Amino acid sequence: MNALISLHNSIFAALERLAPAVLPTLARFVFIAVLFVYYWNSGLTKLGGEGLGGLFSPTFNAFAQIFPKGAEAASYDVTAATGFQKLVTLAGTWAEFILPVLVAIGLFTRLAALGMIGFVVIQSLTDIVGHGADAATIGAWFDNNAGALILDQRAFWVFLLLYLVFRGAGPVSLDRFVLERPREA
Repeated sequence: MNALISLHNSIFAALERLAPAVLPTLARFVFIAVLFVYYWNSGLTKLGGEGLGGLFSPTFNAFAQIFPKGAEAASYDVTAATGFQKLVTLAGTWAEFILPVLVAIGLFTRLAALGMIGFVVIQSLTDIVGHGADAATIGAWFDNNAGALILDQRAFWVFLLLYLVFRGAGPVSLDRFVLERPREA
């Protein structure tokens, strides 16, 4: 039995030493593989026919997606959006491009992951309140159904991002070169 315990401890001690390098890098890889294109494509829908001009002036698509009830009340006329709505619409559009890129390349990863968590929370509230997501789409925890788009899936997204907030980007990142200072002997 002691031999089995010793083997167990030596194997998992080796894995524990690898964890600080492997897990943050793997977390960023999973983010890129699962969420990067999702957010990039969502950002592209907010640019509409305006192309890059949509980054500097709110578009109909962005207004309708981010403020669905406000857009409906304004007859989907983006020029009728309030200053606050325009500012939030532009910030949301920029965030869908900038934050995923920062996480992917590992630059200011902890801040970018924190920003992405805020984005996911606001996105979820907008889907529930603004777009009127139904109960099946919202889901419920501890309900024997792991496929709900909002509570179930986005809990995993937030967990992945929280890992990056707590542990950083890992060794294969720009943070390693930009934020870490060489230690003097």
